Amino acid sequence: MPGSSKKTASVFTRVSPELKEQAEAVLNQLQIPMATALNMFLQQVVNQQGIPFDLHVARRPVDYDALSKEQLDTELQRGFNDFKTNNTFPATSIDGEFKE
Repeated sequence: MPGSSKKTASVFTRVSPELKEQAEAVLNQLQIPMATALNMFLQQVVNQQGIPFDLHVARRPVDYDALSKEQLDTELQRGFNDFKTNNTFPATSIDGEFKE
């Protein structure tokens, strides 16, 4: 059909400036525009009928020296809350992790 164009819909989202910059740096290296990457993601959601990657909680150590005062306060509060709710581990169960 001459003169016809593919219809599109707009998707608006808010992300932190740091996340946007980091993602753009990776996508620029791959030579993939942000809009194309988002379209690829959404197409995979449809194709796989779900999130197209595994979701899990990362278990990496916190670099306390790199945290702002607010971030440190949040981490300390999280630790206090874990202690209050008995969400703790006995020292014997984590002893091996410190030896590695």
